Amino acid sequence: VVTLQESGGGSEQAGGSLKLSCAISGASSSGYCLGWFRQAPGQGREGVAAIDSDFSTKYADSVKGRFTISRDDSKNTLYLEMNNLKPEDTALCTCAAVPPGRFQYDYWGQGTQVTVSS
Repeated sequence: VVTLQESGGGSEQAGGSLKLSCAISGASSSGYCLGWFRQAPGQGREGVAAIDSDFSTKYADSVKGRFTISRDDSKNTLYLEMNNLKPEDTALCTCAAVPPGRFQYDYWGQGTQVTVSS
């Protein structure tokens, strides 16, 4: 069974930084496409960033230039470095994984809360 566990969320003031981690267990993360999603109160889930097995990356326009997604397959870990945080970044952040040969996110973590105050 593949499981994902996020950590690193918390409260920060606007302009601050946080780094989220997502530990993947039950399989080697290499070969998986990995992504970060977030859901703000009263809103739908939004894709934030994704990184493929070839380390190519994609970002939502709202976070480009501020967030950086990375992965360390030797540690089976996904990261999201968030800089210049804004109050609108407040959300439950969740990591997810697309297994090799699949085309959808089949595995999801429980999420870690990020709260940004002005």
